[in-house]
Amino acid sequence: MTRPFIMVAPNGARRGKADHDALPISVPEIIHTATSCYNAGANGLHLHVRDEQGLHSLDVGLYKEATSELALVLPKLKVQVTTEAAGIFDVPEQLKCLQELKPKWASISIREMARDLSLAPQVYDLCAESGTEVQHILYNTDDIQLLHEWQQQGIVKATQGSVLFVLGRYTQGQISSPDDLMPFREAMPNVKDWMVCAFGPQEHACLANAAQQGGSVRVGFENSLVTPEGMQHADNAASISRLIKTIDQLK
Repeated sequence: MTRPFIMVAPNGARRGKADHDALPISVPEIIHTATSCYNAGANGLHLHVRDEQGLHSLDVGLYKEATSELALVLPKLKVQVTTEAAGIFDVPEQLKCLQELKPKWASISIREMARDLSLAPQVYDLCAESGTEVQHILYNTDDIQLLHEWQQQGIVKATQGSVLFVLGRYTQGQISSPDDLMPFREAMPNVKDWMVCAFGPQEHACLANAAQQGGSVRVGFENSLVTPEGMQHADNAASISRLIKTIDQLK
């Protein structure tokens, strides 16, 4: 089995230092974490930036600062920015971020775009025009059905086929299972470019299962802080190293 593309999601929109001291908040901390994760074997970074209060942000200035520094320090690391609403941002603000930033790669939740049907087509048109690669965030098979409908209607372009299957949620005691991937795969049997992330202590088992099936994987503190034994990873790089060891043992 070939080692999959590995993306690290080191912080997310909701967790902070109270959850783990090594969770990066500031841009310098994100750069430091990205470097250690790249050295551990990460191929890509799912980028969230935070404001001065440490809160989730779609601030274009912060994004430009972080992506410019990452390009200098880690030119081979593929960087994906998030447009996640996180209960804070509406579709106009998400669209504005994409318009001003024009990132190379962005993650976009189709259910979030569906909150404003008048603007959703503009989001995908803009990405196509500006050359922004889109990864659709899919939380369940209802999201997949909506994606199929929008593809048929031409709202989502033929070139915008990349997806992320999300196993689980931010809920107390969440334990995602490798079996949780099955409904996604059955609903999209012919998808070529797919990735998986998973919440809880079985994160690595879920990702190893996805890798065996030919998928890419997303790992990191956005989704899980703990080992299969329930102990906290030392940092994001430690989680990546252990995941790679788990995957390599399957070869």
